[in-house]
Amino acid sequence: MILLYAVTLFVSATLVFAVQPLFTKMVLPLLGGTPAVWTTAMMFFQGLLLLGYAFAHALDRLAPGRRQALIQLAALGAGALVLPIAIGDAWRPPADADPIFWLLAFLATSVGLPFFALSATAPLLQRWFAASGHARAADPYPLYGASNAGSLLALVLYPLAAEPLLRLGEQSLVWSGGYALLIALTAACALTLPRRARSCAAAPAPPRTALPWALRLRWGALAFAPSTLLLGVTTFLTTDIAAVPLFWVVPLALYLLTFIIAFARTPIVPHAIVVRAQPWFALPLVLVLFWGSSTGLIEFYPVHLATFFVTALVCHGELARTRPAVEHLTAFYLWLSIGGLLGGVFNALVAPYVFTQVIEYPLAVAVALALRPTDAPRRPLAVDLGYALILPAVLFLLAQIEGSTEIAAGLVLIGVLSAAIALALIAFRAQPLRLGVTTGLALMVGVFFVHDQGGTLARSRNFFGTVAVVDDGLYRLLMHGTTVHGVQGRDGVERLEPLAYFTREGPLGHVFAALKERLGGARIAVTGLGAGAIACYAEPGQSWTFYEIDPTVVAIARDPRYFTLLRDCAPEARIVLGDARLTLAEAPDAHYRLIVLDAFSSDSVPVHLINREAVRLYLAKLEAGGVLVFNITNRYLDLVPVVAALANDAGLIGYVRGDQAVEPERHRYSSGWVVLGRSIVDVAGFAADPRWVALAAVRHGRLWTDDFSNVIGAFRW
Repeated sequence: MILLYAVTLFVSATLVFAVQPLFTKMVLPLLGGTPAVWTTAMMFFQGLLLLGYAFAHALDRLAPGRRQALIQLAALGAGALVLPIAIGDAWRPPADADPIFWLLAFLATSVGLPFFALSATAPLLQRWFAASGHARAADPYPLYGASNAGSLLALVLYPLAAEPLLRLGEQSLVWSGGYALLIALTAACALTLPRRARSCAAAPAPPRTALPWALRLRWGALAFAPSTLLLGVTTFLTTDIAAVPLFWVVPLALYLLTFIIAFARTPIVPHAIVVRAQPWFALPLVLVLFWGSSTGLIEFYPVHLATFFVTALVCHGELARTRPAVEHLTAFYLWLSIGGLLGGVFNALVAPYVFTQVIEYPLAVAVALALRPTDAPRRPLAVDLGYALILPAVLFLLAQIEGSTEIAAGLVLIGVLSAAIALALIAFRAQPLRLGVTTGLALMVGVFFVHDQGGTLARSRNFFGTVAVVDDGLYRLLMHGTTVHGVQGRDGVERLEPLAYFTREGPLGHVFAALKERLGGARIAVTGLGAGAIACYAEPGQSWTFYEIDPTVVAIARDPRYFTLLRDCAPEARIVLGDARLTLAEAPDAHYRLIVLDAFSSDSVPVHLINREAVRLYLAKLEAGGVLVFNITNRYLDLVPVVAALANDAGLIGYVRGDQAVEPERHRYSSGWVVLGRSIVDVAGFAADPRWVALAAVRHGRLWTDDFSNVIGAFRW
């Protein structure tokens, strides 16, 4: 019997965690590939998980015996009516409004019903097992390990097997088959319930003991901290690399692994050891966050992930240690889901509209440290707060000095600051509240008084990420996360020169020089606006259109207080707000002579703009003899094989050029560009130049489509 329940829970959890990356990948093309899609989807799934647990809790209280099982089977059957999972053509996000509520409605109508039914399965099955009369029925919590093992397997297999081997439609069919299997297994488990209509608990059931509210709130808090920490660390990863399932799955897999370890009958790592180790793991992360060393350095990611894993293990270990008797099992899971949902709401709905920077991540670290268990005697709150204010005050004063000193003296102060942080965290490790408040305030000093050092002129945050305008004295930079999206010289001849990846000496400059005669009076489209640097290639008589998904970027590029490239180079340029794939489709066919695809210089690549269907759209909007130009500059992804496969599929002639003439002090960056034409005549200006390599001569990757993409295969390992 225990094998039947374990297999059923395993299948249920596998389905729960397989549908999340599957459906989120389906919806990504509609929203520009932003990492916020995953954060919002996670919040939605946590909300449905709460509803499912509340449903299970209500059934446990109100529906006796097999009647409870019939209701759950009916819910699973209702969910099957909307399968297989697919996205209808009628759904289209708003171009001029925040899409978060549109996305939530989309998720609810497309996958809400089956996910709700799945969410109720785990607590109900454990409750049924408790009523089965099995020798281990008194402690069904280890079955939670089977559930989390299924979740972990689903997450690991998705990026390693499902994504690279199966198209989205095939993945949906496989998932539907698994859902049918779950219904059959759940029915088999229902047959083990007592035939008589009575409570799932053993009869006669003793009166239920009351749960202290302090314990319920602590369960919620212990679930909240790792939930918000999970989303925070995921945002860090996906912003700097790519919004793809691999980088969603790694933190979530670690999160689930902590549940498996914590709720095992005999945990492989004793809880007390993990609690003692946590501050030593947190210390390097706090230093990294304080100094702002999250700027795209992949070497720091193990620090983030290791600290997240240990911290989540501490919180989940506390949940396992304080779990209640079987009679309160469904209430326990209900409070866990409440805490998890609040973490998702905080990251997806509150943080982007309250904070202009991603500070919910360091705040989550501080909250988790404040929840550490301790045997030390409690101190008065005023005493803890008094001690907690000392370090941030010292850090603030020293940070002001460090920002105005010579390099050598500055390095000494950096060492002093780091030592002060380390000593405080070590000294306060037995006083959780003091430790958490100290850490949170210290990190806020780092965020607001160390990272910027006065160079940030503007900062804004929305669904599409964090955008900042930074002035380094000679140049003005537009930053999206940690990626430069535009540069303008403040004075002199460089004020209207295209810099960064767009220099006249680089590949893009050669493109406009080679096509100069053919572009007279032409209509030109550019996907991705940035600061408007490409507009500096505009010539009299041309008609330029920029397609940009982020309204904040448009506002900054048009604001002469920050950038004047658009105003001075192409004042008549039209800007179309919305996802480029959707808005470009509205342009007349054969309308543009040149289309520049500049949506890939950020490391969070919108894969729906670089696949077969996208190329077909571009060609439909390109006039005879027109040229496509791709900016494939990327820190972590090699997109040359991807574009080569697309060119081969569409029968296009293409050339690729990399530019390594780097001058960082003048903001001239290395870049990679590809030109594509329907015939050799269209790209004749590049065939004779040895700096441009024929795409036919490079390795082709597997063709990307709306139904298939494999970012892992393009990763620069």
